[in-house]
Amino acid sequence: MADILIRNAQTILTMDDDGRELVGADILVRGGMIAELGHAIAAPGAQVIEAVGCVVTPGLVNTHHHLYQTLTRAVPGGQDALLFGWLKTLYPIWARFGPEEMFISAQVGLAELALSGCTLTSDHLYLFPNGARLDDTIAAAAEVGLRFHPTRGAMSIGESGGGLPPDALVEKENAILEDCIRVIDAHHDAAEGSMCRVGVAPCSPFSVSRDLMREAAMLARDKGVMLHTHLAENDEDIAYSQANFGCRPGQYAEDLGWTGPDVWHAHCVKLDGQEIDLFARSRTGVAHCPCSNCRLGSGIAPVRALRDAGVHLGLGVDGSASNDAGNLVAEARQAMLLQRVANGAGAMSAREALEIATRGGADVLGRPDCGRIAPGKRADIAIWDVSGIEAAGSWDKAALLLAGPTRVRDLLVEGRRIVADGRLVSIDLDAAIAHQNRVVHDLTQ
Repeated sequence: MADILIRNAQTILTMDDDGRELVGADILVRGGMIAELGHAIAAPGAQVIEAVGCVVTPGLVNTHHHLYQTLTRAVPGGQDALLFGWLKTLYPIWARFGPEEMFISAQVGLAELALSGCTLTSDHLYLFPNGARLDDTIAAAAEVGLRFHPTRGAMSIGESGGGLPPDALVEKENAILEDCIRVIDAHHDAAEGSMCRVGVAPCSPFSVSRDLMREAAMLARDKGVMLHTHLAENDEDIAYSQANFGCRPGQYAEDLGWTGPDVWHAHCVKLDGQEIDLFARSRTGVAHCPCSNCRLGSGIAPVRALRDAGVHLGLGVDGSASNDAGNLVAEARQAMLLQRVANGAGAMSAREALEIATRGGADVLGRPDCGRIAPGKRADIAIWDVSGIEAAGSWDKAALLLAGPTRVRDLLVEGRRIVADGRLVSIDLDAAIAHQNRVVHDLTQ
């Protein structure tokens, strides 16, 4: 792989340990890593990417997604429902999916993320109808070229057992654990710079048993992988926990081994002060999904309190059926705006929100090798053209989330150019979109 020199950037927001911002600077990429950062770097023979008029940031990190849902945006009947009603509308549609649907939905969802500046994304796949496997989404990520942290989700309690999902979408718990072992052994790479790490992720406290939650935690720790689930998403979620478990979600998680630096929970909109303290002490991570929380009327997560307590916090676009977009830089802007609505105009700056979207997310996923622009870190880099109409008139173009743009000009993952001049170059995106639309047409018949 040839060296790459990103040259003459208007501003580089490094998100390094010192929070440096460099003006008129260069980045030398070598062997998938950042080799040098500074001014007037000499790199004979390197491929040059001119960054005049551009803000350069670390690639954004998405800590919660359901890529299979890219096939079910704006579904009638679910557009104006709360979480539980929304799920009941969509479960019968998802039950018709198979390997083709999982692959193409993931491929288009990953492409959308890439164009919004995302270089590393997790995914939470918790239903496997008609022969679908986690391998389908892993194959899509390999083609698009994003760094991937898929999680093997699961549902084991159907409607007949008092759960939310239809019985046709749940699995036997022994089979779930066996497949977790299979996908970890087949795909998990723990090495620094890994392009694929696998996690274990029972869907939620209302769709799996206590035993599965406990056994999944033991399995994940035996295998050295991370744990992920939904927690405290809305008032219905809290009521379910109190009625069925006799406690709040935070205590339920702690009792079953679901706190610690190898755990991150999605949403956490309704965490109270004691639960925030628990997460801070245990170094448990949180994936904040502001657009989905707005779309489903779940509320505003206590992000300011979480950050002030020292909880590791990243951003998630959540599924495209509850967002209904997968634009991570727009998600960062929404996070900033919601904290200002809840806590005042000074509650979150544009730079802090961008830090959450980069370094913060990388830390949640246990990836200190990502989310920063510094020598020795992975070359996951987003280049934003601020010479266009979105930033015209901006006095501080490094305050990217206040003006824009919301689409990346160039994107490098592990030193490979995935987006060039605003176009995805790793796959034929037009063909993928056409394929996706054909599949959606078939699902509506």
